[in-house]
Amino acid sequence: MRAAAAFFLLLAFAPPAGAQEDVAPDGPVLRVEFDETEAIPGQPLSLRMTVLVPTFLPEPPVWPSLEAPNLLVRLPERSTNPTSARVGGETWAGVTRNYRISPMVPGEFAIPPQEVVVTWADPESNAPVRAILQSEALAFRGVVPAGAEGLDPFIAATSLDLAQTIEGEPGAMTPGDSVTRTVVATVAGTPPMFLPELLLPVAIEGIAAYPDEPLLAETDDRGTLGGSRTERVTLVAEGGGSGAVPAVTLDWYDLETGRVETASVEGFAIAVEGPPARSVAPGRDWRRIALGVLAALAGAAAAVWLKRRAGPPLARLLAARRAARLASEAHAYAVLHRAVARRDNAALRPALDTWAGRLAGQDPRADPRLRDALTALGADLYGPAAPRDPAAAWQALAEALPAVRVLCRTGGPETTPLPALNPAGSSQGSGGPAPVF
Repeated sequence: MRAAAAFFLLLAFAPPAGAQEDVAPDGPVLRVEFDETEAIPGQPLSLRMTVLVPTFLPEPPVWPSLEAPNLLVRLPERSTNPTSARVGGETWAGVTRNYRISPMVPGEFAIPPQEVVVTWADPESNAPVRAILQSEALAFRGVVPAGAEGLDPFIAATSLDLAQTIEGEPGAMTPGDSVTRTVVATVAGTPPMFLPELLLPVAIEGIAAYPDEPLLAETDDRGTLGGSRTERVTLVAEGGGSGAVPAVTLDWYDLETGRVETASVEGFAIAVEGPPARSVAPGRDWRRIALGVLAALAGAAAAVWLKRRAGPPLARLLAARRAARLASEAHAYAVLHRAVARRDNAALRPALDTWAGRLAGQDPRADPRLRDALTALGADLYGPAAPRDPAAAWQALAEALPAVRVLCRTGGPETTPLPALNPAGSSQGSGGPAPVF
């Protein structure tokens, strides 16, 4: 941030540019320069946006993208630069951004108002202040020059060349041989994305075509766009036959001479010796197809019958089984076990009561192990503040549940027996019962 601030502080010492305004505004200024409003499709128009502030810019502005349908927007090399200009008799620092806007087709174009987000330093405190500046709407046209109205597709460039290479012997092929055709279109003065498909599909008896994906390479020679489009197709001989691979021709408009030019590469003949390729597709077995259709219809009819006849009883059976499962002791115990595993105090007591009600044996809530664990949990929730360990109580409850369940389901004692009133060895005499008071 400090480095950016120092950089933009230096902008105030750049040479002045632009017109002077009579009265300086209170905040940042956005200037837009868009002199030309017509362009040949593929050729760029220059748009410049400049942000000026009375102090400095601690952060770079956030510029709009200007994207729109059928519009190619590019930023040239070093598109954003520091600048300064006179505003109200003072020199303000700022940043300028250059755009190249190219219509891709003929017609009218409109770019709506755009926002530029500016962060600048307050003159009093140097604190960063955020402002949003808005440009006016822009309108321009893509026009086709006279004499080039019939070009389809329309290509305007300073140069366009086609080159071709052929690998193989297309005039003396046998089944299994192949020929690879490569055509390269090299263009200057417009991006290669404006070049159309070069190798159209070709249908020759006994020949199978396998095209590669087109390759585009773009260049920028000091602001002049250009590049190449490469297409390649491999022709494989599958059987005897002959034909002709057509030439490739491109008509284009020369921006320097103002004339329509033609670039082309020649086609070539192709011939394959041998018998014609035979179809390897087997004949249709109508009997097997009919049997398959009948089997499918029979299966569909059986499914419909089963659904109508067996569907309702099956649904009632499944509903009864689900209800029985939900009302079982095993389901109640599973619900209780999940409540203990989650340490859910709110769900613990209802789950314990439900499970106890579904046990055929003794009440598990009378077991001392469960009673002690539940007492400890209750004391933790509702007792006076004191150091406790609820985790130990939950652990004790989880460890006691399986044993208590087995004990209650097998009909064991409901509670542990009470201890003797007198400790062992305190009886008077030998072998006789302890006195009871």
